[in-house]
Amino acid sequence: MPGDLSDYRKEIDRIDDEILRLLNERSKSVIEIGKIKKQQDAGANLHTPAREAAIIERLVRQNAGPFPSEAIRPVYREIMSASLSLEGPQKVAYLGPRATFTHMACMQKFGSSAQYIPVNSIKEVFNEVERGRANFGVVPIENTTEGVVNHTLDMFIDSNLVIYGEVLQEVSHHLMSQSGVAEEVKRICSHPQAIAQCRNWLETHMPHVPVSEVASTARAAEMCQEDGSMAAIASELAAQLYGLKVIKARIEDNLNNFTRFLVLSQKPPQRTGKDKTSLMISIKDKVGALYDLLRPFASHGISMTKIESRPSRRKAWEYIFFVDVEGHMEEDRVSKAIEEIKGRCLFMKILGSYPAHSA
Repeated sequence: MPGDLSDYRKEIDRIDDEILRLLNERSKSVIEIGKIKKQQDAGANLHTPAREAAIIERLVRQNAGPFPSEAIRPVYREIMSASLSLEGPQKVAYLGPRATFTHMACMQKFGSSAQYIPVNSIKEVFNEVERGRANFGVVPIENTTEGVVNHTLDMFIDSNLVIYGEVLQEVSHHLMSQSGVAEEVKRICSHPQAIAQCRNWLETHMPHVPVSEVASTARAAEMCQEDGSMAAIASELAAQLYGLKVIKARIEDNLNNFTRFLVLSQKPPQRTGKDKTSLMISIKDKVGALYDLLRPFASHGISMTKIESRPSRRKAWEYIFFVDVEGHMEEDRVSKAIEEIKGRCLFMKILGSYPAHSA
């Protein structure tokens, strides 16, 4: 026979009280760690991804259940976010407004206790971090459907910021309105990319409803607050923040739709053992130049995960290549490959070594 329900609830209350007590004990230690960090380096980043990754990996290994291991990361993401705010304010600039997928990527990386600064352009994100008004910046770099974000690549050419980390954010588009009733929708609005990514669904299920482009998915959700006959294509977070009801979830045509974001900082992160290095390289305009450039990666056993080209602003028909490789620039094999490449190119800039995304 199962026990009395009230007995189990009392036991849960007792455990919750103990969890709260331990969280406060943990917080006291975090505050002391923050003091030590500031004594050692007043300008250091308080956010340490290597330490956070080690904590989560250790807890996942130790978890004997029944609490699901996949839930440990989001739970501790919020615990560490709140704890970090006790060490000092963590200001994060991002391409706004609120409830965009960039905002969601920020929260995935830094949790809900960070201070978020929405700005109007990718350039402004770089500026906020460069001028010290934000500790970090988050910008989109590529999408599995739409491809690379060229403006982000271009900003790195003249910026002194380094890549501090990366975030992979699943892009799920939801149709939402005030009432949540499809038959009441007279017009649909969203960002042009979101509309493009849901085109087949819209043509199949709502072929007679006009579709309008607006500045962002969040702006579309905001407009629905003001007009009950409108529906927006936006994120689940937008529905929550703007008090809308979801008519249909996940209407994107490609369900394998992800955007990769980069985290920017003035200072590099610590080495973790599971890192990536990003490089910006300009090469001579000659036959076989690209092959010669990439050969050191192969000879040193380094996996190249991405290469993109952009026209150089300085000379016609010259190109700048953006390259991602596995490994940290302090690793012997990576540093040797970089040194070899320096002798074969016109220009090289190391954009940073940083922790590779972990799910």
